[in-house]
Formats: sequence, structure tokens, C-alpha cells
Amino acid sequence: MTITDGTRTDPLTDEMLARFDARAAEYDRDNQFFHEDFDELRAAGYLDLPLPVDMGGGGATLAEVDRAQRRLARVAPATAVAVNMHLYWVGLAADLRRMGDDRCAFILDAAARGKILAAGHAERGNDIPVLLSTTSAERVDGGWKLDGHKIFGSLTPVWDHLGFHAMDTSDPDAPKIVHGFLDRDADGVEVIETWDTLGMRATASHDTVLDGVFVPDEQIVVVCPAGFAGADAFHVSLFAWALLGFASVYLGIADRALEETTRQIHDKSSLGLTRSMAYHPEVQHRVAEMAMAIETASAVLDRNLDDWSNGVDHGEAWPAKLFTAKHVVVNEAWKAVDTAIDVTGGAGIFRRNRLEQLFRDARFGRIHPGNTLLVHELIGKMTLGINPDEQPRWG
Repeated sequence: MTITDGTRTDPLTDEMLARFDARAAEYDRDNQFFHEDFDELRAAGYLDLPLPVDMGGGGATLAEVDRAQRRLARVAPATAVAVNMHLYWVGLAADLRRMGDDRCAFILDAAARGKILAAGHAERGNDIPVLLSTTSAERVDGGWKLDGHKIFGSLTPVWDHLGFHAMDTSDPDAPKIVHGFLDRDADGVEVIETWDTLGMRATASHDTVLDGVFVPDEQIVVVCPAGFAGADAFHVSLFAWALLGFASVYLGIADRALEETTRQIHDKSSLGLTRSMAYHPEVQHRVAEMAMAIETASAVLDRNLDDWSNGVDHGEAWPAKLFTAKHVVVNEAWKAVDTAIDVTGGAGIFRRNRLEQLFRDARFGRIHPGNTLLVHELIGKMTLGINPDEQPRWG
């Protein structure tokens, strides 16, 4: 199965999307993991889209994967955002391989064997995930020992390997970040079911506690200096696949919100009108704002997706571009979904109305890394020529 070089086979059929659409409200209502969606996506080869063709995958670029993700998110936002965690690991490893960098061979080998990868980056008290960590890493014979508490672990019911980062502070003057993958059945791994949230409920993003968990050297992919000083192609590729993946999901939500609004508004009436509310000038104004917000976000997202996939060399500007793109897209999507509720009125607040779920799911766009506070700090410092690692961070 390949989706490149003119022989495109898109695993997302209209029939699949219709089934996902029908199940999304049930998953949300029952706070239930999307098992049926997951099984269908896996069987269709969707989780292997970015895996190289010679390893049995689709050989898809970031642009191709994320355009599929945008389609999936229109009908099943939680399904799309959760599978993004697996897709971004496989995608970054495939891109590094194309660059001649085999540090992440473990990822590709695991994916080729049908293993599911999840993201163990989020931690309480750490506002710079990936580059700093509250999880400790201690060097031991044959590998590393981990102690920490990871949160927001999407795909908890199905992951085989949790991609983690942890900090080695054995040399206080030169702390290191250790990136690797731990096994679900490793001693000391405990899942705590915490996920009962406002939106994105089907992701089952539970906590994972690590108590002396051993990870062998062959499952370690990168050891580097802490902070931006240690960032290289691995980190930038991770930012590209994760951040633009998140952006694609939330833009898909906005697409669906506009579709629902235009459909519902033709059935909405008013004593002040002889025709539907679609003919109210202010409704037309607000719907135009929604359409323009989506068009703006699409332009920013597509430019970055295509530049990354085509190997455009933005050099050291790439991190700022990626964080900016994610920030702009999720905020424009947020505006569009908020406007949908304003325009449709009271009908949109009922659970039976799909806009109610879209409104709640869209809230998470600005929480996903990088959040608003971090994006402005990083972009501001980079623009002013200030080292992001300079201490103290403020003042």
C-alpha cells in the first residue's frame, strides 16, 4: 500500500469515515476508547502510512499524512489526535532515515512488527517538554533506570512502547536528556486511569507512573544535552510531525464546524425574516469570518507541510516556523468553532448537536504543546536573539 508517486491508495474510504462519524458521539458520551476505529485503521494500514515502503508501509510524507489526518478529524477528532502520537514517531524516524540518520531504527523496526508507539512527554511542572524533564534517568549496567510520572498518555489501552524523555543529572553542570522507548510490561510501569475530561474523551490519555523502570540501551535513541543546546534533527523532526499533526487535527474540527453551521443555519428561522437565518446579514458576516479563518489557517499549514515534505532548507528558522504554524492554526480553528456556536444559537449547546462536541474538543488545541505561553516566549526570544536556555528564564 502506497500513497505516493502517482499510485495513491488512500486507506480512508468514505464508508470508514461514515462509521467513525457515527461512533464518535458514543465514544465521547461514554468516555470510551475508540477500539473499533483503532482496529479499522490498523487493518487498513493507516498506522503504517509514514513507514518506508521497503518496510511494508505507505512511504507517505508529512504533508500526505496530515492531510489524511485533517479528513479523519472532521468525523472523529479524538481518534485523529490519538493516532497522531503513533504517526509522529514513525514519521520522524522515516524522515531521519531519509537524511541518512539511523538513530531511530528501533522505531521503524517496532512499527514494521505492528507495535504501537505512544508519547510519554507530558509531565506536571515541566512547561518545556522534550527538552527538559521532571523524570529522572540513572545510568545502570546495560541501560537506564527511570523514575517519574507521565501524564496525557494517549493510546493508553493499546500502546506497546511508550516514547519517553528523562533527565540525567549525575553531572549537575551538564545535565542530559535521554530519549527512548520503554516496554509496557516492564517492571515498575503502572498505568493510572485518570482520563475523564472536557473534550477529546476517547483518547484514553491516562497517567503512567515509572518506578525504577529499566530500559535497555538498544531502546535508547538519543542522549543529548538538556535544553535547546541539545536540539538537532531529531528534535526538529519531532516538532514538525507532532506540531503540524496537532494543527491538522484542529483544522479538521474547524472544517466540520463550518460544514455543520452552513447546514444547520438553512433550517433556522426568525420572526424577522421571511426566509431562513442564512439570509440574515450578520449571520453571513460571521460565517464569512469562519471561512476566512479556515482559509488563513489552511494557507499557513499547507505551506509548512509542503516545505517540510519537499526538503526546503529553513535552517535554524524551522523551530520558530513550526511553533508559529501550530499556534496560528489552532487559534484560527478555535475562532471558527466559537463562531459556529454563536451563529447557530441555543441548538448548538445540546449534546445531540454535533457542534457541542466539536466545541469541547476544540478547547484542547491551545493546550497541546506548544501552549500559548511557551510559544510566545520562544518566538520572542528567538526573534530578539536571546538564547532560550539563558537563565533565569524571566527577569
